[in-house]
Amino acid sequence: MVQLGANRYGKAEVRVVHVDRGAAVDGGDVITDRNVSSSLSGDVAGCYLTGDNTNVLATDTQKNTVYAFSKKLGHVEPERLGLALAEHFVATQGPITRARVAIEQYGWTRIEAQPNSFHRSGDYVRTTTVIHDETAGISVVSGLRDLTVLNTTNSEFHGFPRDEYTTLAETKDRMLATSVEASWRYRSVDVDWADAFAEAKAALLSTFAETYSYSLQQTLYAIGTRIIESIPDICEVRLAMPNKHHFLVDLDPFGLTNDSEVYYAADRPYGLIEGTVLADDAGPEGLAWN
Repeated sequence: MVQLGANRYGKAEVRVVHVDRGAAVDGGDVITDRNVSSSLSGDVAGCYLTGDNTNVLATDTQKNTVYAFSKKLGHVEPERLGLALAEHFVATQGPITRARVAIEQYGWTRIEAQPNSFHRSGDYVRTTTVIHDETAGISVVSGLRDLTVLNTTNSEFHGFPRDEYTTLAETKDRMLATSVEASWRYRSVDVDWADAFAEAKAALLSTFAETYSYSLQQTLYAIGTRIIESIPDICEVRLAMPNKHHFLVDLDPFGLTNDSEVYYAADRPYGLIEGTVLADDAGPEGLAWN
């Protein structure tokens, strides 16, 4: 015998670009470029078991709802759009008891003083995931990914155990680089989303730059700690930081010395450092990371 387990369905990667005409301080345009994914859960077992679609809000309808809410809300923070969409799906569809809305936001920068010309600023992707459950409540997890950072010095790695398979040399001076994926859980939905994101990103960058690192793990913990201490609305930070190895190139065959100047940037394999930092009074995570 078999039975239906946990399930959800939705519309993935609805790409929507909103142009707020004349909304900039100088009268220029403002662009909001997003990738929105929705998924719904509830009393939809009939669809899986017998093909009964009575309680199934079509994924095409979910896509159209994203477009309509982008028009209605205009240039708002991604958290606000996610909250509005998730609430709408649960409130308007009786059989649906949980909605999950995940948003990726891509940056654009005005070209000099041109009112309607832009270039893509691809230094990171902003992320938000909202879960609205009629029983468990609402959770918001925001963050960023693909933020590549590098320190040319002030990093060491030594004192690790050695066995018959260890070939890595200890170092008192190395280049430290990583591509940060950071997610932070908010305590509530009563947050100034723009300020909180800006402060969290600033805390991340300043901590990476200021921390004399003896391991990437140490740097990770310092970043999570600074974010929580800087933004009281945040109670948990999860970080994934691959070690983007830079190896000194041997220039001896060419009769040249390498005084920590020329490196080979390896793309794989790489060390992957992951960790969670929690405030002492962080509440239960509930469905936040579901």
